[in-house]
Amino acid sequence: MPPVQPGPTLDPSPDALTGPTHDQAAKWLNAEERAAWLAVAAVMFTLPAALDSRLQDDADLTFFDYMVLSVLSEQADRTMQMSEIAAGVSASLSRLSHVATKLESRGLLHRSRIPGAGRRTSATLTDAGWAKVLAAAPKHVAAVRNYFIDVLEPTDLTALARIGVAVAGRINPERPFLHGAPS
Repeated sequence: MPPVQPGPTLDPSPDALTGPTHDQAAKWLNAEERAAWLAVAAVMFTLPAALDSRLQDDADLTFFDYMVLSVLSEQADRTMQMSEIAAGVSASLSRLSHVATKLESRGLLHRSRIPGAGRRTSATLTDAGWAKVLAAAPKHVAAVRNYFIDVLEPTDLTALARIGVAVAGRINPERPFLHGAPS
């Protein structure tokens, strides 16, 4: 069977990121690579949407809101620098800042400037934020188990953790995936 060629190249080399040139043919995905890519793409779109919908119904939080509150809840003092939160939830500082403004207006977190040079800001989970994430967690974990964990084998989980860290590190080597990464 010839390689499947209906999409753009997915070559991870820096030269390939600009696409094929006249002298460079696209390195198309073979059938096995395409099937794996399409399965992952389906999960990338459907799982966050399903979790988001459940969290909005159950806790009046988006999936991203929950992840921000969750990262803060795992700190002993419930405080982190905004850039660390962004890395922990694999988001840009701009997106995080927008969501932090919303969460702060709801009384779920508080931001404060970190003294010293630069524009560093920390976020602290408030008591209301702590209560919100604790109340949301059981149903959220049940949804994660239902949609994801319980349909996988233990070896799948190990492979997915390794794959997630590798892909996130390739996409952004300066700010690799940190939250939940295996040591």
